[in-house]
Amino acid sequence: MNKWKTQWIIAIVLLVFGIATFLYQWIDLRPGEIRDYIVQFGWLAPLVYILLFTVRPLILFPTSVLSVAGGLAFGTLPGVVYTVIGATLSALVAYYIAIRFGDRFLHHFETSSYEKVQHKIEEDGFFYVLILRLIPLVNFDLVSYASGLAKVKLPGYVFATMVGMIPGAFANNFLGSSLASGDVKLIILALVVFVVLTLVATVFREPIKRQINRYKKK
Repeated sequence: MNKWKTQWIIAIVLLVFGIATFLYQWIDLRPGEIRDYIVQFGWLAPLVYILLFTVRPLILFPTSVLSVAGGLAFGTLPGVVYTVIGATLSALVAYYIAIRFGDRFLHHFETSSYEKVQHKIEEDGFFYVLILRLIPLVNFDLVSYASGLAKVKLPGYVFATMVGMIPGAFANNFLGSSLASGDVKLIILALVVFVVLTLVATVFREPIKRQINRYKKK
């Protein structure tokens, strides 16, 4: 890597760090405050929400926080639609960052968990992207970066991301919508839905893989 490229990378990293620090201090990553910021744009609020989701990998926004904010701002079903669109665009941003900079940049952030995820994705890209997207506790960007480095085919990656995001997006937006309503029963139900979806995706990942493999062989 020549000196010019190195200087640009350092400048970008410092800029991103500065923006992230400002955002952490400004909104403190509370879904309610994010909601208040988004809805002030009126009819443009969905576009602003999707844009925030799209640039989220660059400014270190947690996916779950924005998803809950979507439920607070738009309600469950519209929030799910906007979240899936924004999260898919966000996943593409991280995917192309991994492809563009590759090991030269991302090896600084490698961990044992990252290496394990990348190895699994290399074995069967579509299936593992789908399963890992279905499990809400798995870091969203970790899967995106590993997919880019593993050169998962783009159509399968996008489809797996969109489908795999739906249950988690529903759970988070349902939770946000429930919090907005203030109904304790709905809040408890939303938490139960989140836990159940996590358990189902974890327990049934092997049966799902077998079904996908059977379909491939037909």
